Amino acid sequence: MPVILPGQTDLYALTDEGLSRGRSLEEVARALLGAGIRILQYREKRKKDGEKLEQCRLLRRITREYNACFIIDDHVDIAMLCEADGVHVGQEDIPLTDVRALVGSSMCIGVSTHAPEQALAAVQGGADYIGVGPVYATQTKEDVCAPVGLNYVDWVSSHISLPFVCIGGIKAHNIHEVVAHGGTCCALVSEFVSADDIAQAVEKVRRAMHG
Repeated sequence: MPVILPGQTDLYALTDEGLSRGRSLEEVARALLGAGIRILQYREKRKKDGEKLEQCRLLRRITREYNACFIIDDHVDIAMLCEADGVHVGQEDIPLTDVRALVGSSMCIGVSTHAPEQALAAVQGGADYIGVGPVYATQTKEDVCAPVGLNYVDWVSSHISLPFVCIGGIKAHNIHEVVAHGGTCCALVSEFVSADDIAQAVEKVRRAMHG
């Protein structure tokens, strides 16, 4: 199955067990994928690598069931071991060129960017897509940089040809602003995984995004 990238779908979901209200990773993943999420990223910062690998192997099986794209945050080794579709790295993680040397052409690579020079470097380095954010202030990630704002979304949408996903503090009440500034794919965490009803939350965000 061809890998689904931002731009080919409108929403991109990330896991966060700490925000999932006691629900299992499998329950949350199936609710997201059953609601039509086509890209799921595993992002769990506070677990041992062995547990992360076990969870990623589970999510790899589930995402295949739903014909969805499975991305792993940071851990190139785990992504390779569980045959993920892609890996997403930040500015302080393993450099893009080294990640590509490890995974080859079979895996997509996303790179978080917070400024034009980082976006341009990601394009030059051969990234498959970039993350744009944090658009708004967010508490779902530790050591996050200051919000880049909608001006950066404007810049990326008009200067960068790569697919991109907007992330950071995006909710149902503000996603229309991101879309108005050129964001066609948005990543959400707490708005989905903390919801009473995940499927309803996804539907609400989609209505806000396209309404």
